[in-house]
Amino acid sequence: MLRPADHPAAPTGGTGVLLVNLGTPDAPTTPAVRRYLAEFLSDPRVVEIPRLLWQPILRGIVLNVRPKKSAHAYSQVWGPDGSPLATITKAQAEGLQARLGERVMVRWGMRYGRPALGDELRAMKEAGCDRILVAPLYPQYSGATTATVIDALGDTLRGMRWQPAIRTLPPYFDDALHIEALRADLSRQLAGLSFRPEALVLSFHGMPERTLFLGDPYHCQCRKTARLLAAALAPDWPGLRVEVSFQSRFGRAKWLEPATDDVLAREGAAGTRRLAIAAPGFSADCLETLEELAIRGQEQFAEAGGTDYAALDCLNTGEAGMAMLEALIRRELGGWLD
Repeated sequence: MLRPADHPAAPTGGTGVLLVNLGTPDAPTTPAVRRYLAEFLSDPRVVEIPRLLWQPILRGIVLNVRPKKSAHAYSQVWGPDGSPLATITKAQAEGLQARLGERVMVRWGMRYGRPALGDELRAMKEAGCDRILVAPLYPQYSGATTATVIDALGDTLRGMRWQPAIRTLPPYFDDALHIEALRADLSRQLAGLSFRPEALVLSFHGMPERTLFLGDPYHCQCRKTARLLAAALAPDWPGLRVEVSFQSRFGRAKWLEPATDDVLAREGAAGTRRLAIAAPGFSADCLETLEELAIRGQEQFAEAGGTDYAALDCLNTGEAGMAMLEALIRRELGGWLD
């Protein structure tokens, strides 16, 4: 039967990939950071304190103190195209689009801030994608990261009458593709330094320690990534000591240890003079790597007696990282593209 002439357009049959990262404010200003933090820190998976107790603290104290400090930090790393995290995630999506070709639509979104995950998912459905792979760019699973993406995905789907078929990218913390990409990229960067590090610190984003005992696998997955990566680096970098740490402590609760700032201070005080640091839990450079590790980390190490310090880049849009991302995505699209 022919479609009536006045039938509305309903494109179908397309396959899409939506890359998702954490988020970023719209600008390195106090008002923009306050809006971003209000959304981010109101997520009950991010701050697991009863809402009636947390919201007065958040609205009355945190959002009146922290945005100005964070805005200053953002201003130190903000680029001509905006937030580094947004710029790099966009470039990753564009690079993946070129690798996958016209058979797949690739877009990117943020869990908090813009472009919002939900807006991008709806746009892909309206463009004809009725099969969509949502790819949280978090190698290690955490309730505060991966799970929040799935929460937002569910909220979006709940409001859609005609839903696309959905797949999600699993955590890839111990995937051979990920470990090899990290090994190749970090080896390249280490070889390009003007000094040979005595130690390599692998810094992961911190989480409150209680999340570990509540069943979150994040800590264990970070440790396994570090263990596999250290073993992969050993043949080419004999004698390089690898240490693991957790950064970005916030609030008074006990967090996963050892803390990155404590490790840097300890290394310098113990006589380590040449040190490199990398963040294998981040898929793209951001405030936590470019300001916390590269700027403040160097200051902390130097104050403790260190002389040579290098903050290594994340995988970003380098060949090793993009080849890994393409391979992971193609694997998860199996059957949809065959």
